[in-house]
Amino acid sequence: MYRAGWSRREIAVQARGHAMHGYGNWRQRARSQRSPLFARALFLQDEQGKTVDFCCLDLGYVTHAMRAGVCARLQSTLGEAFDAAALVLTCTHTHSGPGGCTHDVLYNVVTPGFVPAHLEAVIATTVEAILAARAHAAPTSLSLSRGDFDANVPVAWNRSLRAYNRNPDVRPRGDTEAHLALDRSMQVLGLRREGRLHAVVSLFGVHATCVGSSQNRYDGDNKGYAATQAEDALRRSGVEDAVAIFAQATAGDVSPHFHGPGQERIRRRIRGEAEYAYAEQNGRHQSRRAMSLTAAPGVETAISGGIDAILSYVDFTSIHADPRYAGGQAQAWTSQPCHGAAFFGGTPVDGRTASNAVVAAAGSAAQALKAWRLSAANPISPEQRESYRRLYAAQGAKAILLETGGKRILGRPLEQLVLPDFLDPNLKELKRLARLGAVRESDLVPTVLPLQIVTIGPLALVCCPGEFTTMAGARVVQAVRSVLGERAGEVLICTYCNDYMGYVTTREEYEEQAYEGGHTIFGQWTLAAFQTRFAQLAAEMLKPVDARRHDRRTQPRAAVAAELALRTDLPVPG
Repeated sequence: MYRAGWSRREIAVQARGHAMHGYGNWRQRARSQRSPLFARALFLQDEQGKTVDFCCLDLGYVTHAMRAGVCARLQSTLGEAFDAAALVLTCTHTHSGPGGCTHDVLYNVVTPGFVPAHLEAVIATTVEAILAARAHAAPTSLSLSRGDFDANVPVAWNRSLRAYNRNPDVRPRGDTEAHLALDRSMQVLGLRREGRLHAVVSLFGVHATCVGSSQNRYDGDNKGYAATQAEDALRRSGVEDAVAIFAQATAGDVSPHFHGPGQERIRRRIRGEAEYAYAEQNGRHQSRRAMSLTAAPGVETAISGGIDAILSYVDFTSIHADPRYAGGQAQAWTSQPCHGAAFFGGTPVDGRTASNAVVAAAGSAAQALKAWRLSAANPISPEQRESYRRLYAAQGAKAILLETGGKRILGRPLEQLVLPDFLDPNLKELKRLARLGAVRESDLVPTVLPLQIVTIGPLALVCCPGEFTTMAGARVVQAVRSVLGERAGEVLICTYCNDYMGYVTTREEYEEQAYEGGHTIFGQWTLAAFQTRFAQLAAEMLKPVDARRHDRRTQPRAAVAAELALRTDLPVPG
């Protein structure tokens, strides 16, 4: 028996014309609100007093600025009763939530800039929700249910089927089988008091992109609707304090929109209010599956035992991946972050940005630059040539358009770009910030990332930053399972946790260089690096707490205050 509490609090962010986070679309600006955005929190405590705080936000991302602010306030309020390593901060990944909540440059460009009021609202609401969950803790039993969606339930499709089919460990699927090229299982943690279900936590991977980039209202999208629908169902059963969390698993290559013959034509039929109705429908599929699993006889497993948590920050710019996760390659390294031409093209159904012609031209220019940099005719120093060799070896098939770590586009510093502003307003804004001196020392994207594993009895939850594809997530789970062995009877993955840096694909998927591969910023061995470091972290969990030697000192670099000020509260386009 555990002590557990739960709560939800509304994130009060005013719609004042800032761009929302998710699509990177300059014109997707919040003018009003369609549905509330919530912070939903769960608190658990075992019989020895060990705790875990789990909070899921109706947002597109979690940032280090959010997590650091929440940790500081909880530490101040709770003192030694708060364990930062046992705080899981995650999100639904709705693309209709506020942006401007990170200190890093790139994901704020579209907002435009850093918006302190947004960040403060998120931090304050998260802390309030967590403290309320703790205040209402009482004896509670836990159980875990797992079940698949029927194949005919239209809840999710793989949006990068060609990339998925490259994996040797999958059954290749045809164009009409994209709905089967993903993990269709949902896991549900049920919390009961006196035998009655009061709260649930669902894990299922599907993008919260039912509502497209042409809409201008804050909205919880499918995960938000699933949560409110499940809470309504629990209230109808007589539970007044019901909370339902619908968090993400492997959503990286999974869309809520039909993918197959005629996909773009079918997507164009869903416009305006129909998009919100579609989000509610998709959420209903998820809420009904979650509630049915908690009621189905014979599918629940009781959870009991102690709570444990481990967290470590890792610099992903130069990791040597274990050959067993890198296809036997002895020199598999990550590199400074880079975004490929495919990243700027977006996805054809969920959110196309640049045209195919523009992406192709950018890719050709990137490959020409690569050839020249590595050419013997290029009059550069041996040290510079070796630096380029390492970068391109790590980035592999990617046509590098933005050297995110080096702050160059097609080899030129951001402030010296000759590309015309009319190509993309985001590019125009990035150039303006560079010329203003607002990005000289600042990071464009996070590179020091949080890796976390939480165990609750026999259940292990692998908490990953960013977006993992179906098979990338499956391989991380397998890496952790192989280390934990009998310590964990069930290993689950939760993504979008604690920070956001983009995507993680398998190496085979990376070779396709679809959008997801173009947004896998540390190169072709990114997944192998995650497997390596998560396996090491799992090995530390097998030791007594006082014998663990994982890195507790590395932290992300603090924002450069003077430059952040230049990017703060920028004028909002009309």
